[in-house]
Amino acid sequence: MRIGIDFDNTVACYDGVFYAAALEKGLIPPELGRGKNAVRDYLNGSGRKDDFTELQGYVYGARMDLAAPYDGFAAFVAGARRNGHELFIVSHKTRHPILGSRHDMHDAARGFLVSNGLVGETAVPAGNVFFELTKEEKVARAATIGVEAFIDDLPEILAMDGFPHGVKRILFDPHGAHSGEASRAGWQHVTSWNLVDTALTGAAA
Repeated sequence: MRIGIDFDNTVACYDGVFYAAALEKGLIPPELGRGKNAVRDYLNGSGRKDDFTELQGYVYGARMDLAAPYDGFAAFVAGARRNGHELFIVSHKTRHPILGSRHDMHDAARGFLVSNGLVGETAVPAGNVFFELTKEEKVARAATIGVEAFIDDLPEILAMDGFPHGVKRILFDPHGAHSGEASRAGWQHVTSWNLVDTALTGAAA
């Protein structure tokens, strides 16, 4: 099976990362909640929306070392390759931040994959990693490479016009925020990588 996989918040887990980066830059008080939304709401609410925009570029560029692969992802990759599946990373992100230092966020994401042993002969082939600039280009890439299943944390991607017909859609939702939406759409729904193998063999949407 040819399996497409999103990157941000699907492979790369940012739990606590925005808090750590914002604290490092002196943008927030230590007692603030550790979630990304808490950091965003604090900065936006204090008239510092640009600080949060710049923080995103900092995290996705210079501080990808703070992120980690989701538990179970490396084991999924190893098992999928042993079973003869072909894996693709297909994601979308701008190459450079809108504000702040001009980090190459595509290179940073590739570096994350390499440093965590997720790209290579027994993992995801380097030539199967695609970072597109827009959501539309991401969906078009998935169609071009002929994926048979796609795993993403964003319902809006799986529901996009132009998403390749007949592809098994799997919503990766570790916090269980979109289970109802997945059910209504007929998608497979998983809360961890340990459940993806079962979803891949489930009925197609």
